[in-house]
Amino acid sequence: MASNMNGNLQQDHDASVVSHIYQSGFQQGIVLNRSYRLHCLILSQSPYLEHLIRNSHNKQIYIPLEQLPYITEEAFAIALGYLYASTSINLVSPSNARSVLATGCLLGGMEDLCVHAYDICKATISVESIYDWLDFLGTIPFASTPSSPSLSSSPSPSPLLENALISHHQNRMGAIPPTSPTAIFGPYAARLREDVFAFLVVTLPEHLSIAGSPPSDVLISVYARLPFDYFKAAVESPDFPIGSDQERFRFAKAAISVRKQGIAREAEETVVLAFGGVSDGGSAVHITRKLAKRRLWKVGK
Repeated sequence: MASNMNGNLQQDHDASVVSHIYQSGFQQGIVLNRSYRLHCLILSQSPYLEHLIRNSHNKQIYIPLEQLPYITEEAFAIALGYLYASTSINLVSPSNARSVLATGCLLGGMEDLCVHAYDICKATISVESIYDWLDFLGTIPFASTPSSPSLSSSPSPSPLLENALISHHQNRMGAIPPTSPTAIFGPYAARLREDVFAFLVVTLPEHLSIAGSPPSDVLISVYARLPFDYFKAAVESPDFPIGSDQERFRFAKAAISVRKQGIAREAEETVVLAFGGVSDGGSAVHITRKLAKRRLWKVGK
């Protein structure tokens, strides 16, 4: 009984210390001009920030947020707060989850925050948000192999007891972090890509109840905005519940017709239906693409 009481007292004390550090160390460390006067010992939990601190002569580091896709001031503040206390995780919402995930991947040392933000991102993939996710999909190469930008190979943090001034309204005295989405999101770029692709191929068609019936205008509209590699893979996927090969062919033809007015204006996309079927369980429908030839104008003398 006494052991349980001691354990509870220790947990209460630890929680009180963490709360004090978060309120006094982080909340009061926010200064004007989008700057933070924070503790190096806390910040060194992040491999990226620890690297910048070690390479700064006066403990002032600058993060060029304006050069980083998807990372916002709000998400940056949430991630910094998470280094002080896990209570910051409660600030992650559907509207900022993608930015928080990008920030967490960049800074490193906060995998639980990244997992939480990723789960929220995945849950927001829906019919209502699909066009926003299509824009995101267009920034992720179809066959990319992303790697984390966190400087995980940095030496173990030493007891840095000084304060550090972090600012993200200037661009000097700090390493320029990777700016491609695949680098910013680390391994989560591929996971989000796969989640969106699975939604497009399986969940969305089932939601629209198109199996065995003519494709809906909504599905054609969505597929008409897909980057070509995703469009081709989705239509040819055996998991795409479109029905027969003839129905798949008609759907692809209708989508390509719309694509010619938009995303495929500068290319020539065609769809063919292989007769006799296929033996490996794949699709008899194949989509090809070639860039349209530029017109050459002859200039007279």
